[in-house]
Amino acid sequence: MSYSSFVFESRDGVSTIWLNDPEKLNALTFETYRELENVMADLAHDRDVKVVVITGTGKSFCSGGSVHDIIGPLLKMTDDERYQFTRMTCNVVKNMRQLKKPILAAVNGIAAGAGARLMLASDLRIFSDQARAAFLFVKVGLSGADMGALYLLPRIVGLGKATELVFFGDTIDAAEAHRIGLANRVVPADKLMDETYKWANRLKAGPLYALGVTKELLETETNLTLEIEAATQARCMNTADFVEGYNAFVEKRPLQFNRC
Repeated sequence: MSYSSFVFESRDGVSTIWLNDPEKLNALTFETYRELENVMADLAHDRDVKVVVITGTGKSFCSGGSVHDIIGPLLKMTDDERYQFTRMTCNVVKNMRQLKKPILAAVNGIAAGAGARLMLASDLRIFSDQARAAFLFVKVGLSGADMGALYLLPRIVGLGKATELVFFGDTIDAAEAHRIGLANRVVPADKLMDETYKWANRLKAGPLYALGVTKELLETETNLTLEIEAATQARCMNTADFVEGYNAFVEKRPLQFNRC
């Protein structure tokens, strides 16, 4: 497999996706979303791949969607074009959740916005002690329901904590992520990939069919939830608050959401 927006490596039954734009904190572009959607679908048919790891190069896991390459262009799109985009982002998560192979997120740095969704959609999350997470869509005038977050996050950390995380969009550190159950483990930064591959190899040596059907049975409601979230997020992209979120970031000023 060859992709232009990330590095894809396979070795001994374990495939690793390296988000690879460290200068922009591995921010996602339209092309990244398309390729992530495709790779997760392709992996379902690759019998040589038993376990998948997703991580980032440099100091960031993924800072979310690129402000200039995604959010700016979204403001100029039609309603239907925005909906097609949100469906694509949800398809990334749908394909991850439907993949009957374990996915491990090695969270090496900030996982924010869509980046937090990618690590959330993984089956297991190992955090570097320098990692952080933020579910910050509401801070740019969008719904906290994005890419399966309101289906997955309450199941992992509980409804009350999930509501707090998506309402405020605050950044939490690795220790807090572990305390609330978002991070399965926290390890020293220089040991992150070694520890992740230890788990990947344990899973690879396990009962792969049983693991696959177990994951399948955990996901009985995902498709319906993702369709609702895609439609909702597309509507939010048509509001003045979304425009304000973008303008405030570009102009480097405090947010001023409409209070009417």
